[in-house]
Amino acid sequence: MFQKTQSKTSRLNKVAIVVAMGALSLTGCGVASTAGAAAPSSGQAARSAAAPASPVADAPKAAATPKTAATPKARATGTAVVPDEKDTAPTGRTAETAAAPASEAAPVAPVEATAKGSAAAGTTPAVAAPAPAPVAAQAAAAATGNGSQAATARGWGAVVAGDEFSKTGAPDSTKWSVFKGTGHAGKGARSPQAWSVANGVATVSGNSAGSTGGMSAKFAQQKYGKWETRMRTNARDPKYHPVLILWPNNNTSPNCAEIDYAEGSTNTAQVKFFLHYACGGSSFQTTAAKAIDTTQWHNYAVEWTPAGVTGYIDGVKTFSDTNPAHLPTVGMHQTLQLDWFPDGSATKPSQMQVDWVRVYK
Repeated sequence: MFQKTQSKTSRLNKVAIVVAMGALSLTGCGVASTAGAAAPSSGQAARSAAAPASPVADAPKAAATPKTAATPKARATGTAVVPDEKDTAPTGRTAETAAAPASEAAPVAPVEATAKGSAAAGTTPAVAAPAPAPVAAQAAAAATGNGSQAATARGWGAVVAGDEFSKTGAPDSTKWSVFKGTGHAGKGARSPQAWSVANGVATVSGNSAGSTGGMSAKFAQQKYGKWETRMRTNARDPKYHPVLILWPNNNTSPNCAEIDYAEGSTNTAQVKFFLHYACGGSSFQTTAAKAIDTTQWHNYAVEWTPAGVTGYIDGVKTFSDTNPAHLPTVGMHQTLQLDWFPDGSATKPSQMQVDWVRVYK
């Protein structure tokens, strides 16, 4: 009896144990093997703790605002004309023969490229140290100097023609006639190969033999208007002179008109303005000079109206002639030149750079 009772009790205990084990399993707290198990990371634990009681969908991400595309530069257009060829000017500049299409010109290595200023607003580029890599230099190098524009200071309005030099290679043959022939006063030569355009800058180089360059604009062949050009040289050079000129259309003018609104000289500490108003040489001109460092970027401008001719450097008036007898009587257009003035001593290579040319009504 005792044995049966013990056996029965033993069976009841086993049943109780089985039932208890089943209950533990149902609560998820059963003993499991720890072999190969990994503890949750603190990140996982934090996410688990932060999870809401009921799952919800992630909120949609805010749509990214697209970048505003850079506003393209206004492409000034002008009426094509017969390529310009200079005749003898009061200053002794010699005739130029228009070159073959500018695309044939082999580019030369320009001096340090520079960041350009605002195309229309007259913003001064930020000053930064030149970067060693050419591409980085284009974006970061400083365009020093005052930087103010007469167009902005005087409220000239929109650009109607010009060149921002945004192409690479030779100057744009639809906008420029590149000179090919003898140089200033019959000395040296003007070669299409002296010009190159890169990184938004046109560069004209003069070598040790007096081979240099010049070119005349096919755009804005007009009577009256406003011109502004951003220019610098790589050195203060007494032999290679930078010259920004308004020259008579078709090379003809009854009074040998010529407006040199920025011209270097043997005095490398200044830039001159010349208004030639009669044939016969330097006796028939009005002039002004301003001390300036041409190796820094500056903006040179001329305003020609029926009332007179006014010159500006970095937006500041530096020249004025309101004598009606001194004014040009024919339409004029822009030329860019690096002229050679040898003095018998050795000539060093030199360069002039032009950031842009802009014309206003």
